[in-house]
Amino acid sequence: MRGHDLAALRRLNTIAVLRFLRSQGPEHPQSLSQLAAATGLSRPTVDQVVEELTLQGWLKEAADTAAGRSGRPARRFRFRGEAGRVVGVDIGLHKIVLLLSDLAGDITASEREDIDPHMGGAERLAFLRARIDRFLGDHKVRTDELWGLCVGVPGIVGETGRIMSVIVPEWSEFELARRLADAFPCPILAENDVNLATMAEHWRGAAQLADDVACVLIGHRSSCGVLLGGRLHRGHRGAAGELGLHRQLGLAHAHEALAWRGEREEGESEVAALARAAAARDPGALEVLDRYATRLAPGIGALLLAVDPELIVLSGGMTPAGEALVPLLTQHLRDVPVDIALHVPRIAVSTLGEQGVALGAVRKALDTVEAVLSDATAPLPSVGR
Repeated sequence: MRGHDLAALRRLNTIAVLRFLRSQGPEHPQSLSQLAAATGLSRPTVDQVVEELTLQGWLKEAADTAAGRSGRPARRFRFRGEAGRVVGVDIGLHKIVLLLSDLAGDITASEREDIDPHMGGAERLAFLRARIDRFLGDHKVRTDELWGLCVGVPGIVGETGRIMSVIVPEWSEFELARRLADAFPCPILAENDVNLATMAEHWRGAAQLADDVACVLIGHRSSCGVLLGGRLHRGHRGAAGELGLHRQLGLAHAHEALAWRGEREEGESEVAALARAAAARDPGALEVLDRYATRLAPGIGALLLAVDPELIVLSGGMTPAGEALVPLLTQHLRDVPVDIALHVPRIAVSTLGEQGVALGAVRKALDTVEAVLSDATAPLPSVGR
């Protein structure tokens, strides 16, 4: 074999070992024999690869926990998720959520803060930069430890990261990643918030066992994300699923049906009060949710005909009332006037809460790390110990 062929083969061997150890997580260190069996590589090859990866800072030998066992214990190694960090951010109209993750996908810190919905575009950008910087400082993360930063925003986001926002008009035709690049020297991504919520549901939420999924944002704004064959479907310009922008489908004004004047406990939000009353079968609360479901049904019904998903996930601010809303929405979807019986798939309610979008941003940032670790054309960089 030629020299470059041997180098490529060694790199492929390295990728195989690194990918397998990363998939096992830090709680499942592997012996050299286990690595050889899992990757199909010879024991001497695995031994060499593990030694190189350990010297580069990617692997660490795990402590032996088999106290009192006779004989020499097998050496076991784990992927060093702590070798780097990624940050996922959700900046909406009313709040910002930040998550810090290691390279193994373990969330190590989270923060949330209410923000002024009337904040202008320039002020919002300055706030975002300062807030990320403070978040990193609070958790003692140096910028050179960052491997990726992804920010979820409301609005259509093109393939290049250019935003077309109807929520923050000053961010229309705005290249957010480029504006953040001078402050954070790592790959920076911008993505539609509902798309990220969809990715989060497939990664760690209600859609882990489904590959064709429609994620519907419910609350004061309605939008949809689509997963086909286990992959996010963005469309040609990133507008796939933006049915809330269609004025005649009802999603754009569905939130107007959510006016609730019922009793609220001290410190309780309107949504929480509505959800509590609906759970107690309060007729007024159920009527509010029924009107809301009536308005949601035509738009979601159009999505079902276009995509035919195996699962719908309800996400967003109205999920506290989701359990009461699901049967009402299911019935209204069955009543949508179409020429054939509309198949209504299972409807699940997200359990990720307000972290859903930021968690999807973490997943997208980790995908950039995966691309680097799986690149057979470039040498693997060393990382700090």
